[in-house]
Formats: sequence, structure tokens, C-alpha cells
Amino acid sequence: MVMTALPAAARPIPARDRDRTRARRALQSLNFFMADMQAGIGPFLGVFLQQRGWTTGPIGTVMTAGGIAGMLMTVPAGAFIDHTSRKRWVVVITGTCTVLASFLILWSQSWAVVTASQIATAIAGAAIGPAVTGITLGIFRQRGFNAQNGRNQACNHAGNMVGAGLAGWLGWKLGIPAIFWLAAGFGVVAIASVLSIPERAIDHQAARGLEHGRESGEDGKAEGFKALARNKPMLILAAALACFHLGNGAMLPLYGLAVVGAGKGDAAMFTATTVVVAQAVMILASLAAMRVAARRGYWLVLLISFAALPVRGFLAGTFIEHWGVWPVQALDGIGAGLQSVAVPGLVACLLDGTGRINVGQGAVMTVQGIGASLSPAIGGWLAQELGYPAAFYILGGFAIASVALWVGFAGTLRPACAATPGDAMDDKGKTADDRRLGPG
Repeated sequence: MVMTALPAAARPIPARDRDRTRARRALQSLNFFMADMQAGIGPFLGVFLQQRGWTTGPIGTVMTAGGIAGMLMTVPAGAFIDHTSRKRWVVVITGTCTVLASFLILWSQSWAVVTASQIATAIAGAAIGPAVTGITLGIFRQRGFNAQNGRNQACNHAGNMVGAGLAGWLGWKLGIPAIFWLAAGFGVVAIASVLSIPERAIDHQAARGLEHGRESGEDGKAEGFKALARNKPMLILAAALACFHLGNGAMLPLYGLAVVGAGKGDAAMFTATTVVVAQAVMILASLAAMRVAARRGYWLVLLISFAALPVRGFLAGTFIEHWGVWPVQALDGIGAGLQSVAVPGLVACLLDGTGRINVGQGAVMTVQGIGASLSPAIGGWLAQELGYPAAFYILGGFAIASVALWVGFAGTLRPACAATPGDAMDDKGKTADDRRLGPG
């Protein structure tokens, strides 16, 4: 009797590959719907509170309190994600708390309730990002992380764009409270998505950067927190990101004030346009970052992202017009979209083997948050004293320091930012894992 091999399409798919295919789809769904779990109702909160009699001062105060709480919790949250094997439930619990905290504001608009809600939302948001990164790394390992993270980020930006569009439409048709219900709906779908990820598909050693120990049959041990401070490329990355976000954080709100203040744009429509344009470009930028990083490494990707801000600052200062939102926000989308893929991917590479990958992600988020928090104060003072054009030129100039750091330390950074062999892509943008797992 002659035995013939089954064609590839007829061979049974191993259980591990089935789990990874299912996990990939669930992760992409989670990233699409998780925006409101990270930030609550976001930019609509100020409008809602203003309608309830709040003035700009107290609104700014409660938002600042939330921002500070989020910054303080990013590193502890990352450490917890590294330690725990319940990463899916971190997303479930923090997401549920975020949705409930937003609904508290509907129940009461007292200062204490609103402040507590924003602090809770910020703390939850600080944990969700590292948790999703850890889950992705635990499923796809270092060799597949870049490709899957690129898809995650593209889905996240698409969800932000769709969510903002729906929120704007619902707010216009039914009032701001309808946006809370939209956020809750997105949150429920996101929670269902993370629960559909098979727990057995997540390797928690790989999720914290101890994959090699697992592969050699050893129980890898996490290094001390000094592993972060001794990592020179990590420190350069943090400094470059701090300079970038110091200039970038205030750019959009100031540009909106400049255009609307000059009577050249409607406030609501202008705000909606800024979100849609930036997020649409971020989708394309994140997919491009995935492919460029796989072929050329992260150094070039981040250099382009840093270089986008000085150009953005020049255009914003030169063209204070309604149509200016298109090039200004397109450049925002390029910078943010590239970084959304390159920064987590590079941190995962730099800290591979330390067992501190998610702590590192949290530390980077903290540095970015410090720069972004200081930017509005600096930008506001510059605009008041020197005018909007000068403020935009100076804010864009902060990123020149990022470019200088990145180019000046290229000899140190380029080897650390090299492409990961396992992420090599064919002409269709597929890795070897993609071809094995099939569509999805």
C-alpha cells in the first residue's frame, strides 16, 4: 500500500497554531475597541463639565490630577504586569473600572467624584497599555512581536477614528451623555475580546523578556531595576522621547486656539477634523513602521518620527488657516503612528532577557508623560508672550534635540535597533509565522 502525503491545506492545524490565530484576531479586536478603556470619554469630558457649570480652571485641575496619577502608576503597573500571570484579567478589571468611573460622572458632577473618577481612569489606563503589550509578547514572542504590534496599533488608531466620529455624531444628535453609553459599549466588546484569547497561548516568561530561559529548559530570573539604568540605548531613547513630547504635547491644542481665535474655523468641526486626519494617517504610518522596522530596524523609523515635528511646527507657525489642519495633523499622524510601533518594539528588544520589559515600557511612558505634561504650560506661556507663530516654531525646535541625540549616538543605537530576523517580511508584508498561521 502506497502512502501519499496529505496536501498542506488538508493537514490538521496544530493546537498551538489554532490558539495563536484565534489570539491574533482577538488582540486586533481588543485594540480596536480599547480606546475608551484607556482614557474614558477623553476630550468630551471638558465639554460635558462646562455644560454643567464648571469653569476652565477646575476642569484643567481635575485633568491634571488624572495625568499625574497616570504618570506615577506607569512603572508600578509595568512591574505588576511582569510579575502576574493574570494579564487578561488586568485588562478586564481595569477596563470595567474605567467604564464605571465614567458613569460616576453622569451620576454626580461634584468636584470629589469627578476627581476620583479621573484618577481611577488614569490608573487603569496606565495598566492596560503594558498588559496588552505583555499579552502580545507572550503569544508571539520576540520574533513575531514587531509584526503583531504593528497590526495592533493600526487597529487601535482605526478604533480611535471610528470612536471619535461616532462620539461626535451621537453628541450632536443626542447630547454628551450618549457618549458615555458609546464608551461603555466599546468597553464591553473590548472585555469580551480579551477573554476570547486562550490563556494557554500566553507564555508569561516570554511576556516579560525571559523567553530564552524557557527555551533552554531553565527558569529565567528577572534582573534588578538597575538593568534599565545601565542600558545606554534605553536612556538615549528616553531622553529623545522626552524632548519630542515636550514640543509635541501643546501643538494641537494651541493650533486649534490659533485657528478658531482668528475666526477661521468652527470649533466643533475643527476638533473632529483634527482627530480623523491624525488617526487615519496613524493607521498607514503604523503599518509602514512594521515593514520598515522588519527590514531596516527601528533606528530609521524613529529618526523619521522625530524629524516630522520640526516640519510640523514650521507649517503650524506659517499657515494659521483652517486648511492647515491637513498637513499639520498628517505630520502628527506620521510621528505618533511610527512611534506607536517602534517604541514598544525597541524597548522589548533592548530589555530582552532582563525580565523587566513591561517595567521598561512603563518607564518610557512616564518620560513621555512628563514631556507631554510640561508642553502645554510652556506652549501657553510662549503663545501669550511671543504670539502663536513663535510658539509653534519653538515647540517644533524641541524635536531638533531629539534628532541630534538620535544621530549623534547612531553608533550606539544602530546595532541595538537592528531588525529582528524572525520579523523578516515577504513582498506581501507577511512573516514566516503569518504564512504558517494563514489569514486572520
